[in-house]
Amino acid sequence: MSELIAFKNGEFMPLSQASVSVMDLGITNGASVTDFLRTFHHEPFRLDDHVDRFFRAAKNAYLDQPYTKEFVKETSCELLRRNAEIYPECELGMVFYITAGVNSVYAGSAAKPGPLQPTYIQHVFPLPFDSWKKLYRQGVDMATPAVPHLPPNCVSPKGKHRNRLHMWVGDHQIQSLDPSVMGLYLTQDGLITETGGSNFVIYTGGKVVSPRRRNILWGVSLKVLTELLAAEGIPFEEDDIDVFDVVNADEALLTTTPYCLAPVKSINGLAIGGGGEFPFFRRMLGAWSKLVNKDLYEEITASKPINYR
Repeated sequence: MSELIAFKNGEFMPLSQASVSVMDLGITNGASVTDFLRTFHHEPFRLDDHVDRFFRAAKNAYLDQPYTKEFVKETSCELLRRNAEIYPECELGMVFYITAGVNSVYAGSAAKPGPLQPTYIQHVFPLPFDSWKKLYRQGVDMATPAVPHLPPNCVSPKGKHRNRLHMWVGDHQIQSLDPSVMGLYLTQDGLITETGGSNFVIYTGGKVVSPRRRNILWGVSLKVLTELLAAEGIPFEEDDIDVFDVVNADEALLTTTPYCLAPVKSINGLAIGGGGEFPFFRRMLGAWSKLVNKDLYEEITASKPINYR
């Protein structure tokens, strides 16, 4: 049996050895940023975009990157190559992760750390397409939790981070009533933002509308969608949208790295559009499939559970 390979602080190693200390500031203070990409045909998709965003997020969070962008890209390709040999039948997801490092005198704010060395990790896993069959075939049911999204003047959404306790709580609130529902978070003023792992857009009046980027992580997959829309001649805009706008849209979509796009069936128990017919989703998924030379609908709906090594 072969174990997945990770990269930590300059070394390739078995994934089980790429651990983080309990004294790491990424754990004790949440002082960390991350990013995530996937492969198509075992090749990293939009590697430059993800690495650029990862570096920008680290800079904003006062985290010193120990490597250059070129080194990170080369390491990424090598890491994917090694893990593709272990799971040749699977597409892969790859996580970037950096923390402020280990503070050996952690005592809240009562003691300051000495010089810190950042903890840097990249790890890979096979993408579980079988988990997302229902999303493609039936659409996503969504609800808006009582917990609001973090305001942008608190933690900037422009960088990808793991400060998502509010989403953990909000998802549990709604899933205690219906485990199949996905949380869609609102600003304190009731405007739509995003989910815990995807961007959200609506298709209405012949155009696609996204929440304004000041309130969301501007996803790489959302960027790809805007490019596909432009090629199809479909207008795209950012605006303030609320649940009223979503309910009255023709369709709603999620866009995210692992499964690219998914149709949204309902929000807060109310059907969106036809409530089960998703022609615009299939059109845009077809355009994405052409871009990556792969039938993405088939990839998800015909998938089987992963044979984990």
